[in-house]
Formats: sequence, structure tokens, C-alpha cells
Amino acid sequence: MKMAVLDFGKTNSKLFVFGQDGRIVDERRTRPDWARKGGLSVLDEAALHDWALDAVSEAADGHGIEGLMVSGHGCTFALVDETALTHPILDYEQEPPAEIAARIDRRIPDFAETFSPRLPLGFNYGRHMLWLKEVEPGAFTAATAILGYPQYWSWRFGGRAVSEVSYLGCHSHLWAPRKRDFSSLVDAEGWRGKMPAFALAGAVTGERRLGQAGRSVAIHNGVHDSNAALHAYRRQELGPLTVVSTGTWVIVLNPDCPLDALDRDRDMLVNVDVDGGPVPTIRFMGGREFAVISGNWQGAIAPAAIERAIDVGVMALPSFAPGGPMPGRTGEIVGRVSDAEERAAVALLYVALMIDLSLDLIRSRDAVIVDGGLNAGGLLAGLLAALRPGQSLMQGATLEGSATGAAALAFESVGREFAAEVPEPVRAASFKGLAGYRDDWRGLVAERGSAASAGGAP
Repeated sequence: MKMAVLDFGKTNSKLFVFGQDGRIVDERRTRPDWARKGGLSVLDEAALHDWALDAVSEAADGHGIEGLMVSGHGCTFALVDETALTHPILDYEQEPPAEIAARIDRRIPDFAETFSPRLPLGFNYGRHMLWLKEVEPGAFTAATAILGYPQYWSWRFGGRAVSEVSYLGCHSHLWAPRKRDFSSLVDAEGWRGKMPAFALAGAVTGERRLGQAGRSVAIHNGVHDSNAALHAYRRQELGPLTVVSTGTWVIVLNPDCPLDALDRDRDMLVNVDVDGGPVPTIRFMGGREFAVISGNWQGAIAPAAIERAIDVGVMALPSFAPGGPMPGRTGEIVGRVSDAEERAAVALLYVALMIDLSLDLIRSRDAVIVDGGLNAGGLLAGLLAALRPGQSLMQGATLEGSATGAAALAFESVGREFAAEVPEPVRAASFKGLAGYRDDWRGLVAERGSAASAGGAP
């Protein structure tokens, strides 16, 4: 049996074809287009749908897929009637006007209820729902269902309109993890009636004939991408672990962190796993920050470039994107970078140091699994193993942990075995002066933070 997985990321969207042995036998990639329309940044849904339909149809013809599963990035919702969107899908990277933000932010539930910190832009998509309701109330009136982003795509391909707990529980302001129910905001706004019945991630919700032969393909209920990555490793019964899922965002999930350790001011929150359980989390926009710091570097980084950056002490200080554990700061590079590759080395060191700090904040003590695209070549995991010699570090056998977890959920839902490879142990990278570089970085971060506080900055 073969399974297609559409893995919709904010920066890159991908189609993978998985076999039951866990191997990826085919893939396609594109970049979603976010365009201005009516004064808002919205998804070019038609273009992304056309690409996805072509890719899935080719997978039906070329590989005989029997199912289609979706993994999707967070912070995004869709309003639909029986047949179509009632408003274009909002880009979460935009801030409501100040006068609207002042009104809607008063209606947001407290952190103690939702464990969703108050974040800028649409990083809590309940906030963007409130904004859209103010400026386009007809979109809500016309909608028969409010869907999470993966559920929109499952529905769009022929599944039923359903809800799914890992997506609703993803720092949305819409979910109360302790109650395992919708938050007070959902009832205050009258949205509960537009929330479809729940289905498990991976459950079959419909079917569609695809490809030239009109092959019948089961449509599976989608899942939040980082929670899919968590499932990919939990199902392998590896014991207590922290998962570091990397892409546009770096998401650090430690199910064993106490809830009372979460600091709402440092982008710490509760995600919800596919079974509805709370998963303490800390995150920052690591992939985006790497691109900004590195000047959009592509490809490998030589260890010699890392060593040069450490030797001369050039480093990046947070933050280069909104949110994260040190919000309200303007990113800066300290020291002189000699060339483009050294700049990329500084960027990767920054990501490693931010993950190292995040692991401390989320109280990670057990094994750490590093997953996702920022670990291409294994250098990021090697840096983390060197920075954290007291912990066991592993890395995914593939860079596509989110898609792998999504595939596992779909195979499991129809009673099929799925034998994904277990993560590999990581050998610590050997860089002279790395520990001192980390100490200097943390000292400068603390110094800049104290100066910002004295000046009245956040």
C-alpha cells in the first residue's frame, strides 16, 4: 500500500509518497503564494490547490496510492460553506490595525485557561478570527464550518468537514487543554455551532477518484505538523523524549515539562497531541531567522566556517523575527563577518544556541530528537550534542518527520503496518571554543536584555 502526504508548510509545500516500510518513494515541492487582496495578505488558494491536485493525481497514476493525508503548519484557519471558502485564507504574518487590536485583545482568554500566550500577528489564530469578524462579518455569517488549515485541505479534497484536536489546541486561544474542550472565547463569539464534529487525525473522512484512471483514494483527516513529528517518534516507544521540530519554525516539545514552568512571556505554551493530551512547548521562528541572518544561504555549511565564526567571536543576538523566548528585541550581528559562508555559520550557531536555551527553559532532561530541514547534513544536531553533553541526542532518519508522522497516522487508521526507521544517535561535533562561545552569547543576551528593560523596552 502507498500513501500520499501533502505537507503544507508556510514557506514550502510538499507532496510525498510513502510505502509501508516508511520510505519516501516520490516527492514534489512548491512554494505557496501569499498575495495582497482587499488590503489583506491572503493565500493564493487556487494556485496551491491546482499544484496539489496535479501532484496527487500523478501519485495516483504513478504509484497507485490508496490514501491522501495532510500535515499543515499552525496559526491558520478557513471559513467555508457547503462548497467553498467564504473568505480567502489569511496570512498569519500580519498585524491587525492598532485600534482593532485594542478592542479584540480585551476579549482573549487568560493564559491559565488556554495556555496560549498573547502573541503578535496571527500567531494565535483566534486573534485573527476576531479581526476578520470585525472587518468582514459576512464571512462568518455565511460560513457553515470553521476549519483548521489541515482540515480545510482534507475537506477540499473530498473529505467531510471535521475538527481535529492537535490543530485546535495549537496556541489558538480556542482550546482549554485542562478541560479538553473549547475555550470561553468560542462560546462568547458564538462559534461552537460552526465547529464540526471531531475526528481523529488520520481517520478516513471521505474518498475521491483521482488520476487518469479515476482511482479511488481515501481522504484522511489532517494533523498539525509538529504534533505529527511528535507522534512519529512516540509511536516507536523510545521512552521520555523532547522533540525539536525544525522548519520555518523551531518547535521544542517536551511532554514531561510541568505546566507551571511555562512562561507566557517567552513563547512557551501548551500544544495538544493527537490524543488530546497537553504537550508543553517553546518555539521561535528559527528557519525564518536563519534565512534573515544568513542572507538566504542554501546548501551545506563547512565545519571550517563554523570554527572561524567561533574563533573570531562573531555572533547573532536575538531576535530576527516576531515571537520567540526573547520578544521585543531587535536582532543584531556582533563582530565582522568575512564572507557569505561564515555568515551562514553564524546563522546556524544562532539557531543552535536558541534551541539550547529553549531546551533549558522547557526543562528538557531526557533524550532529544532533532528533526526537520534545518538539520540537513546533521550539523545542527552535532552542535546541540556538543552543547549538551549530559543528554542523549538523536536525529530523525529522514528530514521529513512531520510528513512521516502524518503517514503513520493514516496507515494506522486503516489497520496497516508502518515501519518508519528509528532515529539515529548523534555524534557531538568537535569545535574548539564552542562552550565559551555559548557563555559569551548568553552573557551578551542577558546584558542587552537588561539594557532594554532599563530603557523601557519589552
